[in-house]
Amino acid sequence: MRRRAADFRRPVRRRFSYWIWVLLGLSSVVGLVLFVVHHNQNEDRDEYPLLERNARLEHFAKESLNFTEEILSVKSFSRQLTQQMILAKAYVVIAKEHNNLHLAWQLSAKIRGCQLLLSKAAMTGEPVTLEEAEPIIKSLSSLIFKAQDIHYDIATTIVTMKSHIQALEERANAATVQSTVFGQIAAEGLPKSLHCLNVKLMSDWLKKPSLKALSDEKKNSQRLVDNNLYHFCIFSDNVLATSVVVNSTVSNADHPKQLVFHIVTDGVNYGAMQTWFLSNDFKGATIEVQNIEEFHWLNASYSPIVKQLLNPDSKTFYFGLYQDANVEPKMRNPKFLSLLNHLRFYIPEIYPQLEKVVFLDDDVVVQKDLTQLFSLDLHGNVNGAVETCLEAFHRYYKYLNFSNSIISSKFDPQACAWAFGMNIFDLVAWRKANATAKYHYWQEQNADGTLWKLGTLPPGLLCFYGLTEPLDRRWHVLGLGYDLNIDNRLIESAAVIHFNGNMKPWLKFAIGRYKPLWDKYINQSHPYLQDCATS
Repeated sequence: MRRRAADFRRPVRRRFSYWIWVLLGLSSVVGLVLFVVHHNQNEDRDEYPLLERNARLEHFAKESLNFTEEILSVKSFSRQLTQQMILAKAYVVIAKEHNNLHLAWQLSAKIRGCQLLLSKAAMTGEPVTLEEAEPIIKSLSSLIFKAQDIHYDIATTIVTMKSHIQALEERANAATVQSTVFGQIAAEGLPKSLHCLNVKLMSDWLKKPSLKALSDEKKNSQRLVDNNLYHFCIFSDNVLATSVVVNSTVSNADHPKQLVFHIVTDGVNYGAMQTWFLSNDFKGATIEVQNIEEFHWLNASYSPIVKQLLNPDSKTFYFGLYQDANVEPKMRNPKFLSLLNHLRFYIPEIYPQLEKVVFLDDDVVVQKDLTQLFSLDLHGNVNGAVETCLEAFHRYYKYLNFSNSIISSKFDPQACAWAFGMNIFDLVAWRKANATAKYHYWQEQNADGTLWKLGTLPPGLLCFYGLTEPLDRRWHVLGLGYDLNIDNRLIESAAVIHFNGNMKPWLKFAIGRYKPLWDKYINQSHPYLQDCATS
């Protein structure tokens, strides 16, 4: 009978141990998430010099032992202490649930002793010795045995542990959502230095009539419509980002004087953008800046997206006080409300005399001569783009609602998606295929937002379906705004690198490994940039 009773208890104890380890694993995850959220909230308040702090950390790392390896080593006392401490933490929870506060206090006291000893080892770089560990391990073992002996009601304990797990999961989910929201808010904000630059440039635009006269003179240049030159278009409200795109393109071009840049911005940033490009030389390249508010043909009667953006429901979605918590935070980014973001679908209307143009996003850096793109054979297609379906999830079903028959009857869910950001457009083929009309059709079909989420890639996938020529992957490498592990060889071989994602290179939380690739195309000696950086 004793043997049978023992056999019966074993699976129960296994379940008990299982729930203890699950709880502690979740505790660690929640602690890490909460730490990240707290760190993000307080990062801007940290006034400690970054370089000095990094230097101290590097110095510490060189002199101390690898504490991670020490914790994982089977023979180390640090590992034994950690395991005892983990088990003790579980019994603290159980003791409190059974109202045995004295035992919970005793266990907590020993846990603090463990933590102090491990902290000391980590800071001094010296492993925990037998003399230091033995008293704590013995006393903790005694208390754990006592806890096991007292709290015999394992079934009740398992139910209690499950409730704690559920609570921890809810905290982890809430912390994750909060962290995502904070990250999105930070990504949408304009750094003070860039705002300062805009103010200084706008002031010059208003004070210096000669700039406006020069701008009017350049509008009539025949180079703007010369199809023997190489034309690039950029639609942006970010002066410095646009400058980096232009500067990196001309710096890596074999014949920069043959390049023509067509920039479109909004009314708020038009003066600043004009002042910057009129006041700086970009190796003889021709640069045109236009104001989207002067495109009077782009109105609600012609463009479905303009009509939708003027819809009160759209404005409530972005700016309403009471917002649906189920909507993905990045989908509330006001850039989706910006007509500049959709202007890429009107390139033939904006430049009716051009035959080919390269479209560049404002968060890219050009590293090679792009003029070879104009000689590529697109085989009658409209759009030359790099495909992104090397990862299985970058296919049409990822972006479009195939449960809707309008989509499923016309498109292959496994069709390979491609990237916006660096595209070569054959505008002759575009006009022949009437691709803009297709874009209008699909925008009208998606007026209720049931076919796809917000953004420009889904309608792009639809209107250029069967009209896209895949390019070599090295033309356009993506992910520098979110992926920490891009192969250096891939970056070095890329003609264009794209900082798509929230961690833009002009923000404080840009990925440090990639930021120098963007910084080197900024003229740090410019007086306005120096003033704004120090003010």
